[in-house]
Amino acid sequence: MDDPAALAEPAALAEPDAAAVAEVMQGLASPARVRILARLLHSPCSVGELAEALDLGQPTVSNHLRLLRHLDLVTGRRDGRNVVYALHDAHVADLLRQVLAHVHHGERDRSGPIT
Repeated sequence: MDDPAALAEPAALAEPDAAAVAEVMQGLASPARVRILARLLHSPCSVGELAEALDLGQPTVSNHLRLLRHLDLVTGRRDGRNVVYALHDAHVADLLRQVLAHVHHGERDRSGPIT
């Protein structure tokens, strides 16, 4: 984006890309899924470890992980009888950190009266 002319006209977002972004955003619309991703920022862990850390039932965590895997936000690696989950890649970590920064930035902006 070093070309100033490229900034002159907004690029149209193709429908398939818009749909894919919306699907990921819907996946992040659950506080439980966001908490799972935030826990996985620290280190990979199993369903049981996630359930214990987040005080959620294992079936609930498993259902959320299934959706997060479908969206390529997390990966699972078999380790004996367990599956160890991790963030898919650095992009997911960056996305979560950016959203958290935005939320905290917005908290400062909303501290005054709405006009």
